[in-house]
Amino acid sequence: MIKVNEFFQGQVKSLALSMGSHNATVGVMQPGDYEFNTQKKEIMTVVAGEMKVQLPGATEWVLFCKGDVFTVPANSKFLLKIADDSAYLCEFVD
Repeated sequence: MIKVNEFFQGQVKSLALSMGSHNATVGVMQPGDYEFNTQKKEIMTVVAGEMKVQLPGATEWVLFCKGDVFTVPANSKFLLKIADDSAYLCEFVD
């Protein structure tokens, strides 16, 4: 079953799906600054655009572009700065 998610007054939207052994979302983000909390480990792939990311425990921002992948530990939070419309794949793993 596909589930539609909306965050930050509709500026971030995703479709949730099951990928057999784990769940994932495919989504889009409009320009803005965002903070997300994780429950499971997240493997994020930038599908289109760019994302500036501040990972848990870091003080530096890192730019991730189309095709780049970053991992966010379970039970943490991370910050995103989006300058232009961007798309992502987020896989939730144990």
